[in-house]
Amino acid sequence: MKILTKALVAAGLLAAGMVSATAKDLSLSYFMGPKHPMNAFVFTPFAEKLAEVSGGKLTVTQFPGGALNSAPPKQYSILLDGVADVAFHLPGYTAQLFPMTNVVTIPDLCDSAVSCTEALLRAGPELEKEYDAKVLAIWANSPPVLITRNKPVRTLEDLKGMKIRVTAATDVPFAEALGASAVSQPVSVINQNLTNGVIDAIAIAPSAIRSFKLHEAGKYVTTWFPGSGSAFVLLMNKGIYDGLSDEEKGWVDQASGNWLSMKGGEGYLAAGSKGVEFARKAGNEIIDLSDAEKAKFNAALAGALEKFNTSEVKGGMTGADVVKLMKGM
Repeated sequence: MKILTKALVAAGLLAAGMVSATAKDLSLSYFMGPKHPMNAFVFTPFAEKLAEVSGGKLTVTQFPGGALNSAPPKQYSILLDGVADVAFHLPGYTAQLFPMTNVVTIPDLCDSAVSCTEALLRAGPELEKEYDAKVLAIWANSPPVLITRNKPVRTLEDLKGMKIRVTAATDVPFAEALGASAVSQPVSVINQNLTNGVIDAIAIAPSAIRSFKLHEAGKYVTTWFPGSGSAFVLLMNKGIYDGLSDEEKGWVDQASGNWLSMKGGEGYLAAGSKGVEFARKAGNEIIDLSDAEKAKFNAALAGALEKFNTSEVKGGMTGADVVKLMKGM
């Protein structure tokens, strides 16, 4: 089915005179809908730039909405298996494979989608070693807010006993240090899980409120929750990349890299700033914690942060070592 679909698309483009008969077409898989901000800020810019620099000899066909894979955590595996040539993936969903990348989620590392993306890029040469793929872009979203349905969170004490969804396993000990229990879940299930009471709260970047209709599942949004940005990657199958000519590899390199990563961070910054306001207009109660209350949260995290900093993340590097890389120290 995939081969037939790509052939039909390529035939249509050829008939329209948009590509040459020798064009190579790359499949790009992502599980969100085509109106998701990352299509506008990352996937389409990559495709357009690649077509531009190659003169139409390398093109991209998008497969959104889980067309090639309906299970978000399996995006990396379908890339390795050759189901997709290019795939969007959240390293937090397979945290055991990418422990260094997921360090970007820890509290107080960075304070915006852009600064968190810059942190990932500073550590980029080390992080890329975690991937058995060509890293086309790596970026982050904004630090999380907390969305709840039945109980507003106004104080640290309100978290006691709550089950909170977090993005990555890296986040679990920090949520538990605040008195909650935590579970890592893909974004595709959290709306329903909050509605049904499987979880009590969702810790997530504010951009997700609109993208995944979380204002419908939740009633309260606490605008600050300890944590930094979650990481995202756009990857290309290593065999596909290695099989390109030097000229073709050059085109892919021009269409990817730091500029594309920063577009992802900037896109999430813009989408995040609109997320809380969208929830407000939808009727959710917006809760801003005082500086004194935030200090209580941070004090409760001190022990978990110390344990993280002294623990090995990968290859003899501690949490503190990776943080230094990301901070450019």
